[in-house]
Amino acid sequence: MEQALRELTYGFLTGRVYGVAFAIVLLLVTRSLLPFGERRMLWQPVFFLGAHLVALVIELVISDPVASRLLELVALVALLLSIGRAGGLLVFDILIGRKLGRPLPRIIRDIAQGLVYVFLFLAALRAVGFDPSSILTTGAIVTAVIGLSLQDTLGNLVAGLAIQIQRPFDLGDWIQFDNDSKRAGRVVEINWRATKVITLDEVEVTVPNGMLAKVPIVNFTKPERLSRRSITIHAPNDIPPRRVQNILTQAVRDAPGVLRDPPPSVVTNSFDDVGVEYWVRFYTDQFHLRDGIDGGVRERMWYALQRAGIAIAIPQRRVQRREISDASKAAFRDRKILARERALKKVGVLDVVSPEQRRALAGASATRLFAPGEIIVHQGDDDDELFMIERGEVAVLIEGDDTALVASEVARLRKGQFFGEMALVTGEKRRATCRAVTECELVVIGHDAFQQILTESPELAGELSRVLAERQTMLDERAANLPQDQRAMAVSARSGQFLDRIKKFFSI
Repeated sequence: MEQALRELTYGFLTGRVYGVAFAIVLLLVTRSLLPFGERRMLWQPVFFLGAHLVALVIELVISDPVASRLLELVALVALLLSIGRAGGLLVFDILIGRKLGRPLPRIIRDIAQGLVYVFLFLAALRAVGFDPSSILTTGAIVTAVIGLSLQDTLGNLVAGLAIQIQRPFDLGDWIQFDNDSKRAGRVVEINWRATKVITLDEVEVTVPNGMLAKVPIVNFTKPERLSRRSITIHAPNDIPPRRVQNILTQAVRDAPGVLRDPPPSVVTNSFDDVGVEYWVRFYTDQFHLRDGIDGGVRERMWYALQRAGIAIAIPQRRVQRREISDASKAAFRDRKILARERALKKVGVLDVVSPEQRRALAGASATRLFAPGEIIVHQGDDDDELFMIERGEVAVLIEGDDTALVASEVARLRKGQFFGEMALVTGEKRRATCRAVTECELVVIGHDAFQQILTESPELAGELSRVLAERQTMLDERAANLPQDQRAMAVSARSGQFLDRIKKFFSI
């Protein structure tokens, strides 16, 4: 080190102009290699170079030898700092950073840059005639005293170095550093003393590195960005667990933010005084939105269980008794049936049924609720239900081939409109996917309810086939442009096809 100091001293004493030229060239090279957004870091070497030139000018106009010698030291230190900072940017940020594919950790860059500054300061002292060995001897004593008084600070420094070497987390990772889940946050800075994280409450928490070195660190972002979430829910004891598991799995699968791979799963977790506890597990790659995603999953499970007629079991703290007479029950049931009957009058394919048959269908139908964004039917499904919209809005989506990532929306259905008549009457697969845009209340007619109507009135099959044929012909643009007699022939041909399918589907 002594030999290096003497060589550096000789160079700057005999070639101050060359030193300035070297500093300028180094600045220009570093500026050309730095990305545009990082060039602001050059302000330090530019400032030091300017300070060097100012000190040189002042040194030329004064005659005091003591002041001249002091200015000589200031000028040399400023020049060396300019070269050291520019060289540090070139080596640490450009050469090493690009080779590693990522920037060096800030704490390592700061320590390396500090060592460069110390080396250059000693060289400057040697250049103006000071003996750095005496400073080093005194500095060792001072360092020992300072080390004893700054044990915690030095401990944080060493812990920060260990964190950078072991890399238990990186900038942008979501970590939890104690048992309180609310203390989880996103890492925004790792410096020589502490690590800063931003919690979901947008609160900045500064954690000393020494503390992080002593506690377990949970990293929700590694080894992959996905993380598993867990929710428990209770259902009554008298409902088969397999049925509840299937309902909950289907509900969670399409919830916003939930990944399909790995797929969600439901485990029968325990039996207790409340009912059967189910453990719902799913994965998400949006950990910063975890609270909203958990809430959306709970909503989907509520809607799914409500449609299935399953009440969520909760601890009973108060018993209420309310007597409802048979007459009140009958009146309530009649009001519901009457509302469904009015809704079914708007379904064109049911125009051929008698008022009595329509009322029977209304009595056999059901009302279902769907959450916003929930899939009502999937394209290609084999179910056989007709849906009438009582409240809400439904989007009709057509999925393309396997390479299509997003289904295209072709229509919006609102109150009073219906879908699924072909599946109900002929049993054909769903031609489109229907998704609830808002919360939807739908009147649903199933195959069994319609089977009873056709069994009582087989001749109704012919009327239904004619109505379906007319509707399909009206929707067919080519058939709609045909002359009247040809269009009638097309309706007759389609009617026969529909009649055969209806008879086969309902076994009549």
